[in-house]
Amino acid sequence: MKAIYYRELQAYFSSPAGYVFIGFFLLISGFFFALANLLPGNSDYIDTLGSITFIFLIVVPLLTMKLMAEEMRHKTDQLLLTSPLRIADIVLGKYLAAVSVFLLTLLVTGIYPLIMNFYGYIAVWEIVGGYIGFFLLGACFIAVGLFISSLTNNQTVAAVATFATLLFIWIIDWVKQGIPTNRVAGLIFAGILAAGVTAFVYFNLRNIFASILTGLLGAAVILIVYLVNPLFYHGLIIRFLDWFSLLQRFQGFAMGILSLNSVLYYLSFCFAFIFLTIRVIEKRRWS
Repeated sequence: MKAIYYRELQAYFSSPAGYVFIGFFLLISGFFFALANLLPGNSDYIDTLGSITFIFLIVVPLLTMKLMAEEMRHKTDQLLLTSPLRIADIVLGKYLAAVSVFLLTLLVTGIYPLIMNFYGYIAVWEIVGGYIGFFLLGACFIAVGLFISSLTNNQTVAAVATFATLLFIWIIDWVKQGIPTNRVAGLIFAGILAAGVTAFVYFNLRNIFASILTGLLGAAVILIVYLVNPLFYHGLIIRFLDWFSLLQRFQGFAMGILSLNSVLYYLSFCFAFIFLTIRVIEKRRWS
């Protein structure tokens, strides 16, 4: 894993990608810092940190679009897949390299609260908590971008798809306001989820019997849950979308609250998409 990590880290700084990411991130964050804190003499840096989370929509696709797509485009993924390295080591090495570039950039922005400290009091621990949340939020977005990059060999497609996915996650709290919460909608959504799991099993195993068994098991679970607790399906879609509401959990960090539940949620979110990336590449390895 170390070899992959150092290789990817070096690749970021031997090409424009790393510098574009760092430069654009610092440009936007510096602009908001000057506008919201420096010029008006406002010491509330947490609000500034929360207001620049939109920057992930732009910079994360730049950071992740080449991670796996470039390997497939240049056919160098075959060298990696036939090497003694485990798929998990390859994926983690690439992921940690992207996260390291992001962390390095984030550490540079630590100079902003230090500047404010010369002119007045700052809430140090609130800012530290805000930075932890900001880092975890970025790590989740990078995990999503890595997964999407593993699905295509075109960097442009990977970047656009990552932007669209992150945009959906960004507006998911608005989307929930128009989602039906009745029992019928919940049942239909449960059926769609069961069909999705069945399709996932089929495309990974290519076994029609396992797929049929998965579909029947899903239908049986939906029916049993309905008979035992019909109210379970009320608001099911909303509860499902809540799991992808990254920004909602960031609000606690933005208020200086370091919540263990939110930290574990972000870590599990990263793990889920890293696991999916590993599964996609393993399927390609044996196909």
